[in-house]
This record gives sequence, structure tokens and C-alpha cells, in this order.
Amino acid sequence: MTSISLDSLLQQAAVSAVARSFGAQVSTSDIAVQRTRKEFPGDRTLVVFPLTRWTKLSPEATAEALGQALLDALPELQSYHVVKGFLNLTMRPTYWLTALEKAWEDRRFGLESPGSRSQVMVEYSSPNTNKPLHLGHLRNNFLGYAVAQILEAVGHEVVKVQIINDRGIHICKSMWAWQHLGNGETPESSGLKGDKLVGKYYVAFDQQYKKEVAERVEKGMAEEDAKSEAPCLLAAQELLRRWEAGDDEVIALWQRMNAWVYAGFDVTYREMGVDFDRLYFESETYALGREEVQKGLASGVFFKKPDGSVWIDLTAEGWDEKLLLRKDGTTVYITQDIGTALQRYRDFPKLERQIYTVGNEQEYHFKVLFAILKHLGVPHAERNFHLSYGMVNLPEGRMKSREGTVVDADDLMAEMASTARSMAEERGKLEGLDE
Repeated sequence: MTSISLDSLLQQAAVSAVARSFGAQVSTSDIAVQRTRKEFPGDRTLVVFPLTRWTKLSPEATAEALGQALLDALPELQSYHVVKGFLNLTMRPTYWLTALEKAWEDRRFGLESPGSRSQVMVEYSSPNTNKPLHLGHLRNNFLGYAVAQILEAVGHEVVKVQIINDRGIHICKSMWAWQHLGNGETPESSGLKGDKLVGKYYVAFDQQYKKEVAERVEKGMAEEDAKSEAPCLLAAQELLRRWEAGDDEVIALWQRMNAWVYAGFDVTYREMGVDFDRLYFESETYALGREEVQKGLASGVFFKKPDGSVWIDLTAEGWDEKLLLRKDGTTVYITQDIGTALQRYRDFPKLERQIYTVGNEQEYHFKVLFAILKHLGVPHAERNFHLSYGMVNLPEGRMKSREGTVVDADDLMAEMASTARSMAEERGKLEGLDE
């Protein structure tokens, strides 16, 4: 049925119908088929004026007789409608479904066999484990996942990944707040999703921090000193130092709270309809990044300043010098990204490019990252791509998780589903449907 075009199918059927109904022999060249004008119902229109010389009937009578003959003969035809000397034909939905299935088998519409083109990695989501996903994450996930699906449809072998930012001072802030303000609260005891529970204590830390800063300023301390010496901040920084030193107690707390967050993320991702082929964790890649920078220093790709900090000179590329390791040997943000990128190339040797779905405030960061990878001799480094997009802001300004001024992803999706349901019910679109 779908091995020939719809126009050809209707022309051939019309030739047979004219022979049966009127005893006349016509050819397909005598049957004019065109797309139905949008103001009339139908998919295709047969122009019957030229056929009247064989039918000896008016155009309207010819169209009516021919329409009924086609309806009797073509199971793909759903209905017909006569407008003067024009016969408008509507095909059954099953015709179009079968046609699309055949097109898929034939790989038309620009689609290619999966894996017939190069291997591409798409990174999206990449959350922090101190808060739940929000509106910005929804935009990021849908954009990244859509690009991954498009690339796969045109034949690329796509690897969908995220880098989970599971270490750092922001994580320790939630940990401190839960230790001192949580009274042993858990997702089970509170009824909260794990990511929301941890996010609650991230907000609680900010509230405690502001309180302590205000108290010290009121007693005459300079504001900058009060901010840097607030007891809760110092305690969170101590947790971070203990974490980096491998303190068993701190690591156990970190693992417990992160597990709550991961369980919450999984629920949200299922609701979104997105998934990942591989997860990467900053806690595992930041050390690799530091090692690679040390290797680059030894090979002359990077250089060390008198204070012991390690840099790369990108002035030849039109930029500036970029810090890679602080003077105390600790890493910076881009160091972890270097480690993550290199680990991915090792995990997927056929990888041709990485696509990073990240807001446009990081455009310079990724230009520098790709330049560093090129200096390190990574094949195809120049083919990496930053899928940049504008930030999501509320009417009152940028969302701030620590202040609780975010549009929660779970709440927004639930609200949209409820709104869609209400609108569908009002319009009678849900009649006869089960839950």
C-alpha cells in the first residue's frame, strides 16, 4: 500500500473506478490529483471536470459517483466530500500510520540507522547534591535530552551523561545544618523527598549564617570579618577539610545525605522522561584533574608561578592566563572539568565530541576548557561544543536555592499536569478514558 505515493495510489484507483462505473478507459495522466485546500476537509482532491467527457454527467454527479466507487474499493479511504467539480478525499489514520512506519523502515526524512555515524556524548542536568532540581534544571534537561534524541535519530551513537557536583563547601553547609538543626530527621520520618529534605537544610544554613553575621555586626565587628568568621561557616569549612582528609565520620554522613538526594533525583527524572547512560561524580574526577595538571606541568604545557600556583598561558588564543591549581595545591572548577573530560575519552575511546548543555554564563569557561584539552593533545578537542542558552530568571530576579527562591521542578510539573487535566476535562477530552 505504501510502496507508492498517495497521489499514484489514488490515480490508479480512480482509473479502475471510472472503468467500473462508466465503462470508460482512461489513463493515470487523465486523473489530476492535488493537495486539498486548507479551507476544505480532506487530504487530496481529484479534479473531475476532465472526466465528464467520458461519464456524460455533470461534474457534481461525476464526483459523487466516483467518490462512492473509490470508497467501496479503497479500504485506506475514510470519506469523501464533493465541492462542485472537485472530489475531496480523506484517508484513514491507519493509512498515515502505515506510511510513517514504512518511511521509518526506509530511513527517509533524514533519519539514519543508529550507530551509523560517529559517537557523540551529550551532558545535561549536572545538579548539585545540596538541593532539589528546579525550573532551570527542567529547561536544561529537556534541551539536552532533545538534542541527544535528534543526534541519535540521524545516526550518531549517543552517550547521555551528567556530572554530579557532589563535593564542596555547599554540600558541607547542608551537612552541618542537618547535624545541628535536623534532630535526626530523615525522608521517611518527614515524608519529604530526599533532595527536598537536604535542600531544606541548605536554606536553614543560610538563615543561620545571616543570623550569626548580623549578631556580630551588631556587636561592632566589621561586616566582612563577620561574614568570614561566622561559626557555622567555619564549622562547614572544617567539615570540608575533614572530608578531603577522608574522615570516616564525615564521609559516612556525606554518603548518607547524598543517597537521599539521588533517590529524590531519580523520581524527578522519571517524571521528566529523561535518562542517562553514564553518571560521573565530581568527587571522583577532581583528583584526576589535579593529576593531569601535574603531568601537564611536567611536560611544559602548564607553568608554575613563584607562589606555587599552576597556570596555562592562553594569550596566543586571544585570552589570558588561567589558574589551574592554587598555591596550596587545591583544585579550581576547571581542574575538575579537565579530569572529567579526559576520563570520558578514556571510557569511550571512539568518542568524537562532547556537547555540554550549560547556561551562557559559562561560555568563557568552555572556550578555555576546549583550548586546554587541545594543548593536552586530545584528538577532536576542537570539535567539542558548548550548547549555550539563556538563564532562567524570576520576575524578582535570579533564583537562589540558598534563599529558597526557586521554582521547584516537581511542583512545576505537577502544576502543569493538573492544569492540563483541568483544561481537558472542561473541553470534554477525557470522556471514556480511564485514570
